[in-house]
Amino acid sequence: NLVLSEMKNQGYISAEQYEKAVNTPITDGLQSLKSASNYPAYMDNYLKEVINQVEQETGYNLLTTGMDVYTNVDQEAQKHLWDIYNSDQYVSYPDDDLQVASTVVDVSNGKVIAQLGARHQASNVSFGTNQAVETNRDWGSAMKPITDYAPAIEYGVYDSTATMVNDIPYNYPGTSTPVYNWDRAYFGNITLQYALQQSRNVTAVETLNKVGLDRAKTFLNGLGIDYPSMHYANAISSNTTESNKQYGASSEKMAAAYAAFANGGIYHKPMYINKVVFSDGSEKEFSDVGTRAMKETTAYMMTEMMKTVLAYGTGRGAYLPWLAQAGKTGTSNYTDDEIEKHIKNTGYVAPDEMFVGYTRKYSMAVWTGYSNRLTPIVGDGFLVAAKVYRSMITYLSEDTHPEDWTMPDGLFRNGEFVFKNGARPIWTEPSTQQSSTST
Repeated sequence: NLVLSEMKNQGYISAEQYEKAVNTPITDGLQSLKSASNYPAYMDNYLKEVINQVEQETGYNLLTTGMDVYTNVDQEAQKHLWDIYNSDQYVSYPDDDLQVASTVVDVSNGKVIAQLGARHQASNVSFGTNQAVETNRDWGSAMKPITDYAPAIEYGVYDSTATMVNDIPYNYPGTSTPVYNWDRAYFGNITLQYALQQSRNVTAVETLNKVGLDRAKTFLNGLGIDYPSMHYANAISSNTTESNKQYGASSEKMAAAYAAFANGGIYHKPMYINKVVFSDGSEKEFSDVGTRAMKETTAYMMTEMMKTVLAYGTGRGAYLPWLAQAGKTGTSNYTDDEIEKHIKNTGYVAPDEMFVGYTRKYSMAVWTGYSNRLTPIVGDGFLVAAKVYRSMITYLSEDTHPEDWTMPDGLFRNGEFVFKNGARPIWTEPSTQQSSTST
């Protein structure tokens, strides 16, 4: 009332307007923000990111400012993702506690069409933690394409998918700490394609050493991923010393990064909103034009190698014979100390299992694990990430059947391998003769 009185004294409102205003209850015009009455539960995580992006882009709080916001969500896709998470119709989950967080983006523009941060979300919580954008879990071997192999191709360290690399005993550069493969075995001389297909750790770390930490960090920055400082362990891990979401990897960041492989090398910032109309009728549109993160030839060579991950390698659980797609698995690890102190299971266990895959239309990143990191994934739990991806990408692709990628100028094919122009084709044993089942 003090403000209204001053407005009357200064002539901004009349005495009649003043009387009407002071007699209007202050609750008039307020709208409930209760999630149950305003939007379905499957939209909660997505709307939290809408609110955040509106504030980032406009400086206004959506919850306290009058505006209409147009989002990029595909509500049918979002609902289907919810159904995949919360029923056994599509994926057989080992228990109700295993969690899933995923993001789906349109590779042509970065629009986030679906995102969900958890299974069995509490109905009485609005805008809670959205694991789909959190960077506090380790994306493991899913980092290899963007941290090691793509930079190596981009910067000329490797000139073909048939380049020979050495899977032999190897220490982290500058240390006496050995790099172990998941199976504690070594394959010897293998092609680059086979090293990625079978997710060999030694060749990944050696490749990062050849690229150099500074160049790898620059390349990752171009894909929206950053670290306060890079370490050779980041060849096979997204672990970071900072808890800030600015650093490390999340399903949102990984879906956007892999989208650059799908679209020929262009990175688009993840976009949840496309237009805001303010109460005065003015409006502002939002999109991301994209920036070139890598050459088209690099993106194509990486896609060709990651196709074999699904057809013959560690990602066979996501394979669909009718769909042109590529992707990479990821598995994080416990330390020996954690296993000794906390993990009772003596079999193969891990805190996180991921799958990131894409077609020419969509990129999707899936994280799985337990809220308590020390509760391990075991047995068939390792299959869930790929199955969630497979179910969602089937839904998104079964009516459209996205076409395969076309090889760009500057490359040539020899058998199952792709070479940069000027590279010398060399004979190698077919990389698809062997297969493994983990990481």
